[in-house]
Amino acid sequence: MAASPSPAGGGGAGAAHGSGPSSFAFDSGLEIKTRSVEQTLLPLVSQITTLINHKDNTKKSDKTLQAIQRVGQAVNLAVGRFVKVGEAIANENWDLKEEINIACIEAKQAGETIAALTDVSSLNRPESDGQITIFTDKTGVIKAARLLLSSVTRVLLLADRVVIKQIIRSRNKVLATMERLEKVNSFQEFVQIFSQFGNEMVEFAHLTGDRQNDLKDEKKKAKMAAARSVLEKCTMMLLTASKTCLRHPNCESAHKNKEGVFDRMKVALDKVIEIVTECKPNGESDISSISVFTGIKEFKMNIETLRENLCFQSKETLSAMLEALLERMEDFTDCAYTSHEHRERILELSAQARMELQQLVSVWIQAQSRKTKSIAEELELTILKISHNLNELKKELHSTAAQLAADLLKYHADHVVLKALKLTGVEGNLEGLAEYACKLSEQKERLVETCRLLRHVSGTEPLEITCLHAEETFQVTGQQIISAAETLTLHPSSKIAKENLDVFCEAWESQISDMSTLLREINDVFEGRRGEKYGYLSLPKPMKNSANLRSLKADKPDSEEQAKIAKLGLRLGLLTSDANCEIEKWEDQENEMVLYGRNMSSMAYSLYLFTRGEGPLKTYQDLIHQLEVFAEEGLKLASSVQAFSQQLKDDDKLMLLLEINKFVPLCHQLQTIIKTPLQNQVFLKVDKCITKARSMMAVLVQLLSLCYKLLKKMENNRWVSVTTVDGKT
Repeated sequence: MAASPSPAGGGGAGAAHGSGPSSFAFDSGLEIKTRSVEQTLLPLVSQITTLINHKDNTKKSDKTLQAIQRVGQAVNLAVGRFVKVGEAIANENWDLKEEINIACIEAKQAGETIAALTDVSSLNRPESDGQITIFTDKTGVIKAARLLLSSVTRVLLLADRVVIKQIIRSRNKVLATMERLEKVNSFQEFVQIFSQFGNEMVEFAHLTGDRQNDLKDEKKKAKMAAARSVLEKCTMMLLTASKTCLRHPNCESAHKNKEGVFDRMKVALDKVIEIVTECKPNGESDISSISVFTGIKEFKMNIETLRENLCFQSKETLSAMLEALLERMEDFTDCAYTSHEHRERILELSAQARMELQQLVSVWIQAQSRKTKSIAEELELTILKISHNLNELKKELHSTAAQLAADLLKYHADHVVLKALKLTGVEGNLEGLAEYACKLSEQKERLVETCRLLRHVSGTEPLEITCLHAEETFQVTGQQIISAAETLTLHPSSKIAKENLDVFCEAWESQISDMSTLLREINDVFEGRRGEKYGYLSLPKPMKNSANLRSLKADKPDSEEQAKIAKLGLRLGLLTSDANCEIEKWEDQENEMVLYGRNMSSMAYSLYLFTRGEGPLKTYQDLIHQLEVFAEEGLKLASSVQAFSQQLKDDDKLMLLLEINKFVPLCHQLQTIIKTPLQNQVFLKVDKCITKARSMMAVLVQLLSLCYKLLKKMENNRWVSVTTVDGKT
């Protein structure tokens, strides 16, 4: 039987936000190749832009010309690899084959043209004080670069259509097999079909995992993660619920339990298709209501526009916006679990907001009729007062929701009700079942209500989606636990009914754990702490029963492994020292490049300590998570360095871009190694990751050194440019 797929992380609020490797998160061969070649090609395209931006009369040294030639050759080689992948995709997709092949031919021609036009040996080289002209045909390079960008973009767009079709095809296969599973009557037939279903789910998991990693929109990424989380958990639920139904075919609660799982999986499958195709059935819109924090943000923006334009908004519009905002706050004041103190404070601040808006409107009317300095100052004062009031409201609402969530999580940390339900089930105690089912329903309603309040104060769209996902999960899972407990109570000696209840209880416990992480991230966003990375919150951690977690050992390295990685770590420790030395040279320690460099050096030192059996990283899972963040920080550094390169002159800019071009592929290669499962060869994966991290640190040291020199050179040039002939500035 195929293992149930496990979630990919992704990225967070955000996250946007890191992930652990699993069978639900590795790339298919073509996906890896396409992404790898794209990542190699796009930085080179920026270097082509640098080449063609030279002035026509610019003279360059032999060293610069050789660098230009290397860029041209590198572009041509990358295009060649890209074309091979494109042709492979074309051969597997006959309906798009002609379009892809035409685009590949154009890309190949463009790459060869760029290589030829940047070939120094083909130029006539008149000796003239060691300087020669870069191009004889600058127009040709510009045309070739445009053709290259156009053709590469077309190939990528066509490849994207292929991926979407694959996901839809895979979803349809899963749905067809699910229909067969719903109708199965014999246990033997079920086992056979479920085995096929497991394989199809793994294929679907691979495709959607790739898609999730590629999504740029954090909101879509969060929605995809939530849908895939449902499918991951429901796969295990489907197994035990179906087996229970087959074992007890006349049990109504068992059938109800199974139908709930099937319904939820179908909704999740449809949600994935909505995300990848970017369309909703029957023109549906997003039904989730706007959060209070979003409403406050929009209202403040509209208020502040009055500083620039008194006629931008109407009084009626602002009044309607405030009333709609205060109406949404009734979710807090009407909540039975809100404390009396919080409720009174929210109502007091709401009334104050109405009064201050009336005052603002009064001053606003005066400011429109007579434009004096005193009226302008009074208008500014009223805007500041209402903004302050709204900030106080935000604090009170956040405090209310966060306190409710923290108290609830603390109260239910020991899962007393779940344990009681399991006990009443094996005892066949129907009266006890009714009592504890009622208590679980109360707990469920309180959790759902708290998630709704957290959604109002979450602060980001991905976290809003996470809260909505948690709300739906508690709502559905709570009812399923009760039906599973009822089945066990009616059949107390049934092992499969007990296993089924355990699986649903485990899903509940997992969601409680994720709610704790969710609360922590919401607090971090509210308080402005964004440095620490957490797993992608819309995607709960895999359940204990997920066999695919075995692909990554959660324990510490054994003595033999520790001895081997200790050798790997020695050089890494030395490179960390080198990086710190380079960082200390910088006068501006708040420079973005310095901050990212220092973060990477700190993480590399943690990796080094791990190889010695010391430091904060204790397990292989800790190590892999640290490496994920390390690779992300590397890409941020590369982006910052690239932005810095825009301030440099052509020669210096080209030199720096060549260094970036060494660094960025290493970051992507590390990410690929992290995401690719190696089954039982965990140590091999760790070995590869640390080796790649070591290579990144070596290039980082060179990159920081070069950036420092170029920055000093740029500052010196600026100083000289503002100094007069007699030495006075």
